[in-house]
Amino acid sequence: MSTALRTPRMTREQFFVWAQADGGRWEFDGFEPVAMTGGTVNHSQITQNVLVALRSRLRGTACRPLGPDAGLATIGDTVRYPDALVTCSAVRGDAHLVPGVVVVFEVLSPTSGRFDRIVKLREYRAVPSIRRYVILEHASIGLIVLTRANANEDWTATALTAEDTLRMPEIAAEIPVTEFYEGVELATPPDDDEGKLPT
Repeated sequence: MSTALRTPRMTREQFFVWAQADGGRWEFDGFEPVAMTGGTVNHSQITQNVLVALRSRLRGTACRPLGPDAGLATIGDTVRYPDALVTCSAVRGDAHLVPGVVVVFEVLSPTSGRFDRIVKLREYRAVPSIRRYVILEHASIGLIVLTRANANEDWTATALTAEDTLRMPEIAAEIPVTEFYEGVELATPPDDDEGKLPT
């Protein structure tokens, strides 16, 4: 039985040159550019809240938050651009890729759920430095937090809601979950009587 091998259309370095000339938003799947579609206002607001919350807590430490234009090398030549990430390593200002990423944040969109929960989870697991992967819901308050103590372990998943606090000992920071959703217009839950048959 033969398996068709996918031939790379360009190298990672060629991708960086091409993407800068194109000016659009792209990721690189190790073979060719993949367009990053525009998100919603909620997605943008949650991303900004994540970055503001991280900056206020990490100011003056060796760690710094970046995103969503900071590149992360994953499997093979793949390059992802998480909504936010934290590194505690030195980063050159002209670098295309961020080294030593410890925490990664992805905000779900109506179409990215499967990709963020399956494909990116697998890719981020392959990055030895990553200790925590945080997936944020976009239409309601909720986080899935995947953690591991070292690169040889598998992820442990925890669900957080509005009453919880995201604790990140690897960067010595704690953030109430509701802080990520400040200014976000969330879907209104249906009334208890909605959908009931009249009596």
